[in-house]
Amino acid sequence: MNQSRRIEVRQLSKTFTLHMQGGLHMPIFSGVDMDVDAGECVVIHAPSGAGKSTLLRCLYANYRASSGSVKIRHAAQHGEALEWVDLVSASPQQVHAVRNGTLGFVTQFLRVIPRISTLDLVAEPLINQGMDAGAAQEQAKTWLSRLKIPARLWQVPPATFSGGEQQRVNIARTLISDFPVLLLDEPTASLDEGNRDTVITMIGEARERGAAVVGIFHDEYVRRALATRLFPLPA
Repeated sequence: MNQSRRIEVRQLSKTFTLHMQGGLHMPIFSGVDMDVDAGECVVIHAPSGAGKSTLLRCLYANYRASSGSVKIRHAAQHGEALEWVDLVSASPQQVHAVRNGTLGFVTQFLRVIPRISTLDLVAEPLINQGMDAGAAQEQAKTWLSRLKIPARLWQVPPATFSGGEQQRVNIARTLISDFPVLLLDEPTASLDEGNRDTVITMIGEARERGAAVVGIFHDEYVRRALATRLFPLPA
């Protein structure tokens, strides 16, 4: 078995049932097989509306797949041997553990509790993993500075930020954890060129550290900069 493999997807299918339309079944994709190794950046390639974001949400278990498996190599505790966890059949507790320690997801939307400051929001994943709060906040400051979020905003909840600022907070909150597996849904879509290039560099650094990355990038510039290979989504 390939010891560097981090994601193994087999015969994955997703069909939505539209209950407001008399139980109409709407197939999105079927029979998807995907392997992603450490150090790869695999870009899902398909026309708009073909199910790219739905596939990412199935990989993260936000959507439950209709059939098939999504296996992620995960260590239950720091230092333990990696084991496969199938997120399609895993318990909610197992899914939470994988997300907490192994699987990061940058979406196009930042969902936050209104009263939590930006600094606390970015530091929270490290604290959840057992890091001292002070050390976690120092790391959060570094990431926010690199992404050009001004220090005057660090104690402000990000709910009132611009779309680009919220996206940068979202990126900092995910990449700060150095997850072995990253799922990225248009992470640069709301960013100007300077911040876009910073995020490209950050994702490249994560891949060079050994992260297995699966992403959706409609921007050809970003795709060319990051993709180690394209993954055509079956029609």
